[in-house]
Amino acid sequence: MATLALLHTTTTSQAQPESDVALAAAGDRVAFERLYRANAGRVFAICVRMAGDRSAAEELTQDVFVRAWQKLEQFRGEASFSTWLHRLAVNVVLNARKQQGRHRSRHDGMDEESEDFAQPAAPVPGMRLDLEAAIATLPAGARKVFVLHDVEGYTHEEIAAMTGVTTGATKSQLHRARMLLREALNR
Repeated sequence: MATLALLHTTTTSQAQPESDVALAAAGDRVAFERLYRANAGRVFAICVRMAGDRSAAEELTQDVFVRAWQKLEQFRGEASFSTWLHRLAVNVVLNARKQQGRHRSRHDGMDEESEDFAQPAAPVPGMRLDLEAAIATLPAGARKVFVLHDVEGYTHEEIAAMTGVTTGATKSQLHRARMLLREALNR
């Protein structure tokens, strides 16, 4: 009987995300929890692909939902809630990377651009290398563009606007990412 109630609750919450958004925007924490449960997996997947680190992605996922709670009243419904949340997640990850770059440049003279062109980490011998692991070994800039373009489906123009670089730079980073992935997966 509990399984049936859980199934009914899940089906109802998935069938009415707009009402949950409206309720959550009005301060209903239970409605926001339903939104969290329905979207946490997808947000985490975006964060782990962009960050390349599961523990950082867990923290970023929490940051995304904190930011979503704070900005929920700004959601206008022009796109679906999941689309709005996806864009918010991308922005949170990109902002975190910018902050890391600033922090690094202050402490060890490196800037974010030098990290983007660093050599990828070598895989551990004997370790089975799958696509997720190969993506995680990409340099930060190449990984960011690869995930946004090939995984999430953004255009080069959209990526350039989000990251503050030219479309030529995004195309170059994507080409570089694909070559590095091909090389890693062929080993």
